[in-house]
Amino acid sequence: MDYPKDSLTIKSWAVEDRPREKWIRSGRQHLSDAELLAILLGSGNRHESAVDLGRRILNGMNNDLDALGRASVQRLQKFPGVGQAKSITILAALELARRRKAVDLTTKPQIRSSQDAYQLLSINLEDLPHEAFWILLLNRANRVIGRECISTGGVSGTVVDAKIVFRKALEYQASSLILGHNHPSGNLAPSTADRQLTAKLIQAGKHLDIAVLDHLIVTNSSYYSFADEGDM
Repeated sequence: MDYPKDSLTIKSWAVEDRPREKWIRSGRQHLSDAELLAILLGSGNRHESAVDLGRRILNGMNNDLDALGRASVQRLQKFPGVGQAKSITILAALELARRRKAVDLTTKPQIRSSQDAYQLLSINLEDLPHEAFWILLLNRANRVIGRECISTGGVSGTVVDAKIVFRKALEYQASSLILGHNHPSGNLAPSTADRQLTAKLIQAGKHLDIAVLDHLIVTNSSYYSFADEGDM
């Protein structure tokens, strides 16, 4: 790639154009994604400023912050001027942003809708490059008393053992369950295997008097609820 020979470093910019000074002067909401990324990068390379490098990284991710959050350290290191330390800094900031959305289960939040369940499950299922299967464990008042990962797998599927699911339910003395797994492809449509697993777990729960209330398929931008769609 050809770089302009007259590229300027951030220190040579007018003070009002520097990201950190702009943050202090105008507030963080006035910084572009590239400028925020430049603050994390700290510096660019010998051909471009941190902001220019930030723009190029974002362009390489189709200006999609979700895609950036899913990038690997190795993927980010392919951009000149981005080493392991800078890659980890960027991904750590995005991971903190993801965790900020997490709900404190010590308050035992109540599930009143599929949207409530989605907010709890998406914390652990968004941005994953592989499938994972989680459950929410509820008491008789539909309050969440636990959240557990049952299995992780590959890009197109993960194996779920009903014995492990209900062992967890019995450990928590749960009255009901909500199932959730992700589709890294972004496709919300349930597969035949998804439908068969849901039916199997519903039936198993009946024998233990533990109701399976819903099964959510989660992507980075939305979800599919078996209960809402009448598939339960």
